[in-house]
Amino acid sequence: MSDQGSSTSTSQTDGDFEGELDEEVESEEGVKEKGRDSPTPSLSNFSASLRAVIRIKQKYQAMKKRRQEMVLGLGAGALVGAPGRTSPKIFTFDGLTPSAFPTLSSIQQKKKKRRRKRVLFPTGGGRKAMPRQERSRATYCLYLLLAILFLQVYNAIENLDDHVLRYDLEGLDKMLRREVFGQQGAVDGLLSHLKDYLSTYVHNKPLVVSLHGPSGVGKSHLGRLLAGHFRSVVGETLVLQYYVLHHCPQEANALECARNLSSHISEMVERAEEEEKIPLFIFDEAEHMHKEILDELWQLVASKQSNEYLNTIYLFLSNLGHGHITKHMLHNSSSISMAMTASGRHSNLLKELTPILRNTLEKLHPLWTEADILPLSLLEKRHVMECFLDEMTREGFYPDHTNIERLAGEIDYYPGAEGREYSQTGCKQVVAKVNLL
Repeated sequence: MSDQGSSTSTSQTDGDFEGELDEEVESEEGVKEKGRDSPTPSLSNFSASLRAVIRIKQKYQAMKKRRQEMVLGLGAGALVGAPGRTSPKIFTFDGLTPSAFPTLSSIQQKKKKRRRKRVLFPTGGGRKAMPRQERSRATYCLYLLLAILFLQVYNAIENLDDHVLRYDLEGLDKMLRREVFGQQGAVDGLLSHLKDYLSTYVHNKPLVVSLHGPSGVGKSHLGRLLAGHFRSVVGETLVLQYYVLHHCPQEANALECARNLSSHISEMVERAEEEEKIPLFIFDEAEHMHKEILDELWQLVASKQSNEYLNTIYLFLSNLGHGHITKHMLHNSSSISMAMTASGRHSNLLKELTPILRNTLEKLHPLWTEADILPLSLLEKRHVMECFLDEMTREGFYPDHTNIERLAGEIDYYPGAEGREYSQTGCKQVVAKVNLL
């Protein structure tokens, strides 16, 4: 709208100027014609024509100047509050300052910026190659660290396996399953304790296991098998079988026996530390151990000794609490399913009898507060027959099933077991009866 208004005003000004100029020219032409019509032109007519030409020129210059001022005024008014022209009619350098013109340095900077923004790709026909990202060196260091950590963990696991293989627990498991009858649950529990403890050489406490059961259920037999196996894997000098009635029969010598036992255990522990092995101490017939001996063992087990005293295994065999075991099995014989496995029966027995046995044993001596208690169950008639079969095979007798059943029938059994025949003496009389054949 401003452009149209400015152009209209300019055209009007040009029209007025042309009209005035035409009037002046016509008047001058009239004067000339009058002079021509007159027969004799005079000096006054020539001077009048000259004055008219000068006046026309002056007026033309004044009108031209006025027109330029009007155009500049209209252009300045149109720029205020109105959009600029796309194609201006008049171009002048008025109002422009030297700072408005771009310098050479600014032009060079703009060219550099444009060059930096541009990404050049190969001109040949094909796929454009994207810029390649370089991997940080820290990534390779991280991969190396993870590889070293994996090797260390793998080596530690291999060392644990080697430590367990040194004691041949698989061979011990096979031997106990073959030689011990009717105590599969207790054997599994004992092997579980040994495997967990022997899987490493560093411990925060010694392993103390206490086996309890009635007479003839296989406690001493189990102790002899364990002693023989450990003698074959760690050596004769690192296994101790201590029979109280044999090593210290007199109660008057109990204090001296306790001191001798403590010094002997210290020597074995130091020797085992030098050889990096774990010694085994088996105490059979623990129900006959004197108080002085129990106190000395309690000091070795419960007190914070040096590291070599923590890498030891103590096994106690006794018939303490056998009354609770017998009573529990006779009263719950009907609830024991024939389809239940030996491990399942022993887990139930362990769950129900452990609190009762621990309460009874802790009243006798605080040594049993540091022990893991494993009860041994009563032997049934089929277990006694297995004992006869094994003993007759060892002595060279023909394993006649009729003869074995007759010998097993001569054993005394608990009455009122509701379909189960629990032996009162276990397999204790098997050897004597086989010797009579």
